[in-house]
Amino acid sequence: MSDLVTARLVLHPLSVSESERVVAGESHSGARWAPGYPTEGDVSAARRFLATCADTGDPQPFGNYEIRRREDGQAIGGLGFHGPADANGSVTIGYGLIPSARDQGYASEALRELLLFARARGVTCVKGDADHDNIASQHVMTAVGMRPAGEDERVRYFEIAWTDTTAAGDRN
Repeated sequence: MSDLVTARLVLHPLSVSESERVVAGESHSGARWAPGYPTEGDVSAARRFLATCADTGDPQPFGNYEIRRREDGQAIGGLGFHGPADANGSVTIGYGLIPSARDQGYASEALRELLLFARARGVTCVKGDADHDNIASQHVMTAVGMRPAGEDERVRYFEIAWTDTTAAGDRN
């Protein structure tokens, strides 16, 4: 898998060994982690990815991606899929940034690229959720075209669906 590149970011697909380092909190000599990375969410996502790899094999391209700033190469968060597309072509996503990287449009930029990537690979629906009090994350999802799709006592659910999967072509 190759990196996904946006105007300001590189979305780097994490390998098993890189995910193991995230879980352990130990970067290798070539990794550049911004202070505060990985977050609890990054560790949780890496554990889920490793469990999926152990149970059913590597789900790439529907795995986890480290969000890196292009300007300095530092990892500032992560985003990715909770697993491959289901029988209906639906995937669930998650994302997060270290506190110092928030409120700069990075999450929206990264999620827009991930949606394009998913659509170009035949995904018909992308789902996500955010805690009721996480207004910033709710704004990110609506900013990229996801719409509210329900809620429960803990979270609000969002999704975007396409009737065709002809995005701007296979970008990678």
